[in-house]
Amino acid sequence: MGKEKKKRKSPSAFSILFIILFIVFIVSMILNGKTFAPVTPQGFDHPVSSVKSVPFSGLVMSPYKGFVDAIEISIFVLVLGGFLGVVQATGALEAGIQRLVKKSKGRELGLIVILMCLFSLGGTTYGMAEETVAFYGVVTAAIVAAGFDSLVSVGTICLGAGAGVLGSTVNPFAIGVAVDALKGIGINANQTIILILGVVLWISTLLICILTVLRYARKVQKDKGSTLLSMQEQEAMKRDFSFDETKTIEYTAKHKIVLGIFAFAFLVMVGSLIPWTDLGITIFKDRTSWLTGKDFGDWYFGETAMWFFIVGIVIAIVYGMKEKEIIKNFVAGSADILSVVLIIVVSRAVSVLMQQSHIDALILDRASNALQGTNTIVFVVGAFLLYMFLSFLIPSTSGLAFVSIPVMGSLAAALGLSPEVMIMIFSAACGLVNFVTPTSGVVMGGLQMARVEYGTWLKFVIKPIVVIGILNVVILSVAMMIFS
Repeated sequence: MGKEKKKRKSPSAFSILFIILFIVFIVSMILNGKTFAPVTPQGFDHPVSSVKSVPFSGLVMSPYKGFVDAIEISIFVLVLGGFLGVVQATGALEAGIQRLVKKSKGRELGLIVILMCLFSLGGTTYGMAEETVAFYGVVTAAIVAAGFDSLVSVGTICLGAGAGVLGSTVNPFAIGVAVDALKGIGINANQTIILILGVVLWISTLLICILTVLRYARKVQKDKGSTLLSMQEQEAMKRDFSFDETKTIEYTAKHKIVLGIFAFAFLVMVGSLIPWTDLGITIFKDRTSWLTGKDFGDWYFGETAMWFFIVGIVIAIVYGMKEKEIIKNFVAGSADILSVVLIIVVSRAVSVLMQQSHIDALILDRASNALQGTNTIVFVVGAFLLYMFLSFLIPSTSGLAFVSIPVMGSLAAALGLSPEVMIMIFSAACGLVNFVTPTSGVVMGGLQMARVEYGTWLKFVIKPIVVIGILNVVILSVAMMIFS
């Protein structure tokens, strides 16, 4: 087994993404000039009606344009890396994790369940996805210290948050945009139907995800040789996340203060991204904009980046770091996370090429035409598969909802089917693909932070994804028959 794992090699995340970029470039040349009915979502002044070949210069410049397109999340991740570098230099994380592991001895599996439920709650309420990058380093260190491997950490975060996003209930970046897109074409969606169906998809998917992670975690805990990680990945895990178990780290008063501020920083980040006003809670409105210029609940990557920047400085001062130490630790932390930023940039470049070529609009037009006149079950299955493919091309749920829901929602309504269920088909299919799509900076960035190769993650997650996909289609088919 050891020899087999040592020989196993997978292409890097960068190689996979550049291959996809080149494939999109070639496909755009093959399909150049293919016409289709214009896709006209609200706000598009000049609808496109044919595929456009991407020039070679477009391929060359796509990573740069991806960087421009992803500038907010790139800054967020870099500042987050600097913040974590400062915290790491205090020794508080190492001391705190060691203490946590000792206290949770015998209850480690319960910790995984709690974390997955919390991540999924963030996913269903405000679409927690890119924000999970902030948790990989800390959670992976804790999971490894508890006797598991880094793959368990990825499963805990990615499947936990992903289950919530798949079963979005009030997620403004998926459900909110989709409902608004329907309003733009004169269809008012029944949000009660969306909420009920979202909860059913969320809970059923989360249960499968938890069982998947726990089953693997138990195996690894009992037998380290049952890990799916290659020898290279195991070495990287030991190098970057393992602590010396024989060494007892003193948990000082300063460490407690640092970890208290650290936990507070993440609580504020999570709370700042929940759309409180949309949920009918107006306590923060016009009272909390003094720090960033935006009310608490309206923050995004720019505001959260500066929040972590400020808190990082506060932690450094509280711990007693000198000015040069602060700069050194911050820069070192940002450097450690730079590869994640570059992966996000290249993955965003794929979306840039798709927008330039209009291949996504061609696929949407052909598929919507093919689904006309089909029965309910065929329509649900076809729409689900369509959104799985479109989500691979456009990982952004808000962007995909904006472009596609006016077309697919109006088609469902014209056929006498429920546009609300159509929204949940979009949410479920996108959520399923975003567990694994290499065009998502969230997936590839998270794997990079946990030092897990894409091929290993695919091997771990492929079976539960099939089960979840089948279950979701059954739930959505039944719902379409009930609510149509």
